Amino acid sequence: MGSVRSANKKSLLAGTAMFEARGKGGEIHQRAGAKSAALTTGEGTRISDNQNTLRAAPRGASLISDMVFLDKLSHFDRERIPERVVHARGAVAKGYFQCTHSLAKYTTARVLSVKGQKTPVIARLSTVAGGRGSADTVRDTRGFAVKFYTDQGNWDLVGNNIPVFFIQDAMKFPDLVHAVKQEPDRGFPSAASAHDTFWDFVSLMPETMHHLLWVMSDRGIPRSLRTMEGFGVHTYRLVNAKGESHFVKFHWRPQAGLQCLIWDEAVKIAGADPDFHRRDLWECIDGGSEVRYDLFVQTLTQKQADALPFDVLDPTKLIPEEDFPLQPVGTMVLNENPSNFFAENEQLAFSPMHIVPGIDFSNDPLLQGRLFSYNDTQMHRLGGPNFAQLEVNRPRCPVANFQRDGFAQHAKHAGRVAYEPNLLDPSGPREAADGLMYAPHPGADTESGPAGRVRAESFADHFTQARQFFKSQTALQQSHIVAALAFELSKVQATEIRQRVLAQLGNVDSDLAARVAKGLGLKAAPPPAPAAKTPRSVAPSAALQTESKDALQAGGRAVAILIDTNTDAKQLNSLKAKLSAAGVKVKLIAPSVHGIKLHDGTEAAVDGQLDGNPSCLFDAVALVLAADAAKALAKNACAVDFVRDAFGHLKAIAASQGAETLLTVAGVATDTHIVNATDAKSFVALVASRAWAREPKVRPQL
Repeated sequence: MGSVRSANKKSLLAGTAMFEARGKGGEIHQRAGAKSAALTTGEGTRISDNQNTLRAAPRGASLISDMVFLDKLSHFDRERIPERVVHARGAVAKGYFQCTHSLAKYTTARVLSVKGQKTPVIARLSTVAGGRGSADTVRDTRGFAVKFYTDQGNWDLVGNNIPVFFIQDAMKFPDLVHAVKQEPDRGFPSAASAHDTFWDFVSLMPETMHHLLWVMSDRGIPRSLRTMEGFGVHTYRLVNAKGESHFVKFHWRPQAGLQCLIWDEAVKIAGADPDFHRRDLWECIDGGSEVRYDLFVQTLTQKQADALPFDVLDPTKLIPEEDFPLQPVGTMVLNENPSNFFAENEQLAFSPMHIVPGIDFSNDPLLQGRLFSYNDTQMHRLGGPNFAQLEVNRPRCPVANFQRDGFAQHAKHAGRVAYEPNLLDPSGPREAADGLMYAPHPGADTESGPAGRVRAESFADHFTQARQFFKSQTALQQSHIVAALAFELSKVQATEIRQRVLAQLGNVDSDLAARVAKGLGLKAAPPPAPAAKTPRSVAPSAALQTESKDALQAGGRAVAILIDTNTDAKQLNSLKAKLSAAGVKVKLIAPSVHGIKLHDGTEAAVDGQLDGNPSCLFDAVALVLAADAAKALAKNACAVDFVRDAFGHLKAIAASQGAETLLTVAGVATDTHIVNATDAKSFVALVASRAWAREPKVRPQL
């Protein structure tokens, strides 16, 4: 038996040595003097054989006394923790926040008031509805959560990429999530709202209409996590050194600009690369680039809030930027990827309850419910109340209290005192009285009256801001909203649900309801449903428009250059150099991943095979092809789709003269975003933008 085990082990180790001796390029290197730590069990016992279980004979039964096997498998069986009910799929990046404009006038929070101060941060950007294994580019709200490790304690700004939420009261949050998740009898659809239970809920909850219009717009499918906005959603309070309070809304704006996906593009990306958003963020930072978001606030006094035609505590409402302009605060720079996904993503815990002195809560009923729900969730997911001791959640400032014991307690508390007040431990922690402590602002509890399960009358207007959002979009963006609603409702099997939704949409805008009805093949939309409060007529807002914020920076964009045999080397290298100099990530795509012989006899290293790298994965494409190669590729369905989709997704295309045949077969018509591959300067200027004027030519408008 020993000889058999020894032979197997020698064979395995020989293969391992050869594998470890290979360099990144596959070349063989000697491992002279290479040493590594001894492999051990979780308890530190050294392991001599990690390849075979302990057996009674070479082909006999495995022995339960194999402590190495038991240690390894028992840990493996428990490696997974409950996934988040919502926001299960997310990407994490680390960096810092630097205050550039002091808010000392409004708050004592040093993270927001000490100009120039840098605060370490970790940000998690996520989808909401899908599970951990779902695709990135589904139509969904995105989470935008940032943990600030401030010198006054951790502050979690937990929000979304949409400034308003579906519901007004936390009592309805479980119902919303249950409605949008997989239907419980069949376990699908996954990460999608296009099914009966979600739209049944929406049709009966008119307060959802404002958020619904946002998520059905292109905002529901961001181009990248680097090109989406973020919002604190709720109204918070800032409290200054004088004890004065101002309401505040938080806004994140990406320096790369705002850009979204086209629906057909998002669907194809989900099939080609379900990790598209997470990979994009990782590769951007891994390549040495920084991802930057600017933080802004809107502030208003109680008097100003009382004068608004809606309730500032209503999370389904936003504060118009025209009336309360954004004030700059600072910049968040994300420049480091996590070193371990589990430790720094799965164990990362956020809660809006985590605030610092100078920031306080409002009576927003959805926020009030989240203060309990988020912390309670983390205790369940992470095994108890000590999750703040995990490295990723640990405050960077001193922590002192009398909390003891519990699951995952890592601290070793000395002494006999675990209570307060006490006289037995005069050096122990005491209540702060230096003006630096957190104390709730009295303005947070000025309401009085009989308790009851009621909704304030000031929360009753569910349609005015939804109407303003729709009216603020360009004609093309409006058509995208109509198309999204028609698609989603076409997946609904119950006719009465579609009718109820159309009746709610009629309160938002009669033309919107009629166009959606037409998209569903109906002769007309039903009359508007009774509204709790008649919506007001409001002027369009430029701040709400999506298309006008389309990103224009070339840096960080990805461009695919399609090449093949006899591609012009000089033209290829010139175009690649100009793109790289502008900060664009360039990938050479070809029918084969093996080196392609260029016209001068040199060989180009290919980054990806054509079949596995459709154009939907890139911001723009270039075709640097010889005429014979283009003619051959014109008979290749993947090549034709590569070009046709780039054109249909409104992307810039640079093409060599020899690529004309492929362009013709793909149905590409000349426009401002089609340039010659020799004009690298013009192409670089176009890679980040969409050819919106092209859309009516490639896609029917509802």
